[in-house]
Amino acid sequence: MTDSTTRNADDAKSRRRAIIASYLGTTLEYYDFLLYGVASALVFPKIFFVSMDPLLATLSAFATFAVGYFARPAGAIVFGHFGDIIGRRAVLVITMLMMGISSVLIGLLPGYDQWGLAAPIALVVLRLVQGFAIGGEWGGATLMSMEHAKPKGRGFAVSVVASGGPSGAVLGTLVMTPFSMLPTEAFLSWGWRIPFLLSALLVVIGLVVRSQVSESPEYEAARKARAAKPRSASEVLPVVKVFRHAWKEVLSGFIGGLAPLGFATFAAAFLLNYAVSAGHARPNALIAMTIANFVHIFTTPLFGAMSDRLGRRPLMISGAVLGMLLIWPIFLLVEHGGFFTLVLALLLALPLVQAMMGGTYNTWISEKFAADIRYSGVALTFQLASTLGAGLAPLVATSLLAASGGQDPRWVALFFGGLCLVSCITYVYSRDNANRTLAVVTGEAAPAEAPPPAGVPGQARS
Repeated sequence: MTDSTTRNADDAKSRRRAIIASYLGTTLEYYDFLLYGVASALVFPKIFFVSMDPLLATLSAFATFAVGYFARPAGAIVFGHFGDIIGRRAVLVITMLMMGISSVLIGLLPGYDQWGLAAPIALVVLRLVQGFAIGGEWGGATLMSMEHAKPKGRGFAVSVVASGGPSGAVLGTLVMTPFSMLPTEAFLSWGWRIPFLLSALLVVIGLVVRSQVSESPEYEAARKARAAKPRSASEVLPVVKVFRHAWKEVLSGFIGGLAPLGFATFAAAFLLNYAVSAGHARPNALIAMTIANFVHIFTTPLFGAMSDRLGRRPLMISGAVLGMLLIWPIFLLVEHGGFFTLVLALLLALPLVQAMMGGTYNTWISEKFAADIRYSGVALTFQLASTLGAGLAPLVATSLLAASGGQDPRWVALFFGGLCLVSCITYVYSRDNANRTLAVVTGEAAPAEAPPPAGVPGQARS
C-alpha cells in the first residue's frame, strides 16, 4: 500500500470519526435541551407554577423554555472565542459536562410545594446554564464535522450532525413516553424526573466518543497562520473580527435562521401543547411527535446531500415557500383529525418544511466565515437566530392564541408564515458558497476556488 493510499484511508477514517462523534454528541446534548421543551408543555406548569391560572402557568413554563435560548448568544460568544483560540475539541468537552450536570440537577429539583418561589427561580438558573452550554455546543460540533469533510461533501457532513437534534428529541420522547403513561400523580411526582437523571449516563458515553476525535485540519491551518502573523489586540479577539469584517454575514445568517429554527420549536413545543389542548391524549401526542422526529433524522441529511449537488439557496427557498403554504393545513389536521392526521401534520412541519430549510441552513452559515473566526461567527449567528426564531416562537404563538380566546390559530399561522417570508427574501439575496474552497484567514482569498454546483450562479449576491 502506497503512502498516498494510506494517507487517504487515514483521512477518510478521520472524517467518519469526526462526523459520528459530532452527531452522537449533539444527539446527547439535544436530548437534554429538548427534553426540557416536552416537560415545559406537560409537567412544569403543574410542578413549578401551580399557584397560577392554567394558561398563565403554561405561558410561564414556555417563558423558562425561552430563557435558555437567551443564554445561548452569551455561550456562543464565550465558547466561540475559545473554540477559535484553543480549538474546537476542548470546548466541546466543557459544553457537554455543563449540559449534563444541569439536566441532572433539574431532575432532582423540588417543586413549588416544597421550595416555594425558590423552585421556579432555580429552574430558570439551570435553564440558563443549559442555554449557555448549548450556545457553544452547536457551533463546535458543526465545524468539527464540516472542517473534516471534503468541499463537495460539506452539506451532507453538517446535516448528519444537524440530525442529532431530532435524534435527541426521539431519544427524549422515547424515554419520557412510558413514564407519561403512569397515573398522573406518579408521573408528576417522580416519573418525569427519571429521563433527566439519565443524562448522567449519556454524558459519560458522549465524553468517551469525543475523546477519540482529533482537531480539525482547517483549524490547525488557521492556528498556524495566526501564529505566523501577529496582529493587534482587537484583531486577536475572534468576535471583534466577526463584527468588524463579517457583520453582513451575521445579519443575513440571523434573518435566514428565523424560519427553520422557529419551525423547529413550533412543532416540538407549541404544537405538542396545542394538540393536547385540542383533545389529543398526551401519550398519543408524544408518540406522534416521536414518529415525526424519527423521519426527520433521515430527511435532514437527505436534503443536506441534495444541497451538495443543487446548492444551498434552492432548497432553503423551497422550504420557506412550503412553510408559508402548509402552515394552514397543519393546523387543520391537528384540530379536526385523529391520531394519524396529527402524525401527518407533524410530518409536514418537521421532516419536510423544517428539514428542507434546517438541513441546509447550518452549512449555509458555516460557509460564510473564514476558519480563523468561524467558530465565533457561526455560533453567534446561529444562536442569535435561535434565540428569536426558536426561543420566542412558542411564547409568541401561545400569546397570540390566548389573545384570540385560545381556540383560533389564525394569528399563529400568520406569525409563522411571516417568519418564512422574511427568511425566504434573505435566501434569494444571499451568496451561495456550496462546494467552494473556503478562506482560512479573514480578509484573505481562499487557496483555490472550486466550481459551484449545478444551478448555482458563479457570483451570487452577498
